[in-house]
Amino acid sequence: MSFENSLANSFENSSGFAKKCDKMDTLKSYRDKFYIPFGENKEEVLYFCGNSLGLQPKTAREYVEQEMKDWQMLGIDGVEKAKNPWIPYHEFLAKQTTEIVGAKETEVVNMNSLSVNLHLMMASFYTPTKERNKILIEKNAFPSDQYAVRSQIRFHGYDPKESLIEVAPKEGDNYIKRNDLLDIIDERGNEIALIMLAGVNYYSGQVFDMKTVAELGHKRGCRVGFDLAHAAGNVLMNMHDWNADFAVWCNYKYLNGGPGAIGGAYVHERFHTDRKIPKLEGWWGNNKKVRFLMKPEFEPINTVESWQLSNPPIFQLASLKASLDIFHEAGIKNLRTKSEKLTGFLDFLIKENISSDKIKVITPEDPIQRGCQLSLSIKNNGRKLYEDLNKNNVICDWREPDVVRLAPVPLYNSFEDVFNVVEILKKLV
Repeated sequence: MSFENSLANSFENSSGFAKKCDKMDTLKSYRDKFYIPFGENKEEVLYFCGNSLGLQPKTAREYVEQEMKDWQMLGIDGVEKAKNPWIPYHEFLAKQTTEIVGAKETEVVNMNSLSVNLHLMMASFYTPTKERNKILIEKNAFPSDQYAVRSQIRFHGYDPKESLIEVAPKEGDNYIKRNDLLDIIDERGNEIALIMLAGVNYYSGQVFDMKTVAELGHKRGCRVGFDLAHAAGNVLMNMHDWNADFAVWCNYKYLNGGPGAIGGAYVHERFHTDRKIPKLEGWWGNNKKVRFLMKPEFEPINTVESWQLSNPPIFQLASLKASLDIFHEAGIKNLRTKSEKLTGFLDFLIKENISSDKIKVITPEDPIQRGCQLSLSIKNNGRKLYEDLNKNNVICDWREPDVVRLAPVPLYNSFEDVFNVVEILKKLV
């Protein structure tokens, strides 16, 4: 029986089942391409925190050291003569990045940080009018997104109390139901200038129906953008075919680019040559043929690259490339297949072994509506449970007021990891 079919019918609550799945896993060798941290007991930790910071690829040091060596040996000549010349270095990551978000090479670029890119995109795509000035966002969106949209609304002279529409789960629901979100877009679309949603909500782990949101938003005359911080490297996406206007993401979570890694951005090709779109300009977005002629006139590149401001940090691009090369080799579709099984196994074991009176999974049960993160609502002393997990060699994270987030990442987590973390949970609760 193939690995793909081994979990088609049911899971089993046993260590033996986990080991059997790992033995059949065609992606198991990729775990060895990452450094697994060691705990105080000198043993490898159970690392379930890739949704906050991905692990270091073992090749990252080599990739960065190549650029250190070229800097040492070549100095400024490295811009053209380095093994990987620095001027076009960001272009070396374009193909792998398209595979992550589902886009054309001309539509993606790695630059800046997520929040900077979000502001750059809203400068272009949030153009409010008296009749249409609202931004739609999840009520429990990641705080930096909330700060960004509120500040953009104020920057344009409007009041967030009037121009911000926040969609929240209905009373008794753990996440925003698909039809509830679509109903708001349909009913209030004529007021909305920009729909700005996460691809995956950081708190609940819910995957939004980005294709339908973009389709309905455009039908109602809205611009549509996505924050893919928790979606990139986690779920399958097709930004181009879904016709999303723009998207931004960070590269340090599932994409393993390293702490504070460079961010990423996507803009649909239909906007690349539209000179009417407002844009904050910088020299790295200028026509490459005349960039170094130092002319005062800005000639935008006819790709997403025209949204670039400054030359990118080469060392950060190098560490990110190490991970993207691994993603390219493994295949995002293959990783997603394994991810659904890993997360399904975790969900099954928690519900099989722990009473919902103590721990409740608030992430959607439907695999289409979740990535590899499960958010666990802890009924009593949740913070203590989180701290006890850390003491027992489990690295996860805590979100107020009562949620522990566990993320089994298909590149480096195993089925045995999943079984072992639930065994520890059982003992602690």
